[in-house]
Amino acid sequence: MVSMRVTVTGSIATDHLVAFPGVFSRRVLADLPHGLALDAVLRTPAPRPGGTGANTAYGLARLGLRPVLLGAVGPDFDGTGLGALGVDTGSVRVCAEPTARFLCATDTGGNRVAAFRPGAMRAARHLRLSAVADRLGSPGLVLVAADDPVAMVRHAEACRLYGHPFAVAPSRQVGCLAGDELRALVGGARVLFTSRHEVALLLEKTGWSHREVLRRVGTWVTTLGADGVRLEVVGERPVTVAAVEVVAVDPTGSGDAFRAGYLAALGWGLDAVSAARLGCALAALAVGSLGAQAYNPDPVRLTALLADAYGVEACVPFGPHLGVPTVPLTVPRAAASTVPPMGARRSGAAGVPIAS
Repeated sequence: MVSMRVTVTGSIATDHLVAFPGVFSRRVLADLPHGLALDAVLRTPAPRPGGTGANTAYGLARLGLRPVLLGAVGPDFDGTGLGALGVDTGSVRVCAEPTARFLCATDTGGNRVAAFRPGAMRAARHLRLSAVADRLGSPGLVLVAADDPVAMVRHAEACRLYGHPFAVAPSRQVGCLAGDELRALVGGARVLFTSRHEVALLLEKTGWSHREVLRRVGTWVTTLGADGVRLEVVGERPVTVAAVEVVAVDPTGSGDAFRAGYLAALGWGLDAVSAARLGCALAALAVGSLGAQAYNPDPVRLTALLADAYGVEACVPFGPHLGVPTVPLTVPRAAASTVPPMGARRSGAAGVPIAS
């Protein structure tokens, strides 16, 4: 079926993910003259593809869309995997600096220590949405995700100027953007994605009230960890969509998977509640895999998760798009735990905050 084109702007990175043996707080060396240290020997992790832009494009492609990816990488980047899935990488710029890197250690209690090196991502400020329009005619629905701050604001301004519908997911960049930059980024967005931990900082920096932010965007999607997702639309009562249960393996990129599911459903013309449900199911699959671009949203498995979490009737809108003629009534639930599709801190691997 024909769906709206989605252009994803955001970071493209290499992830280095480490499992920390134990709990950080129990391995801290506190009797040092100049601060703290963690005592552990870690295995060198195998690099994995990541970055919020690339992760979201991956999820969209796995759902059958053909998203356009706009971002900056280094000469070490290999985009053949994304290209083989149907991601248009013709607007990805290759720069002299190495591709951005995300390094993260997760302990057995679900706590994380992470660092991000932007590298080539800094060159994203020189990219233009017009390059996508020149090649393809229209960027369609644009997602402005975490990226170089100048690039994020510039893409949002271009969307407003040329009338492109756009969604905003500032993620970790809420802390890096100034108040005027955040106001320029958020205003006029069709959808605003935040975690509940980002809400207070966004309000503080913009100087807007909750109601004022909502009035400036079409839909505000706030992720609540194990409590699911809150959907807010001006003039309507807020709706909470429950999280999906799955055995947690690695939370990296699950927020990106949620946004991919949500935007795919919008591209199919579905309503916001259905979009949030698909996002939660896709995020659960991502949490159940090691690495942000390792999950496989098999239509049968995905439909089973949706049916088990929300009921068989909730699967009906997805049938024509997932190509599943029958809806399984249940999925195996042994040892399942409620997984926050977006980051909230809880005990155990299922409660690790989302970082990429």
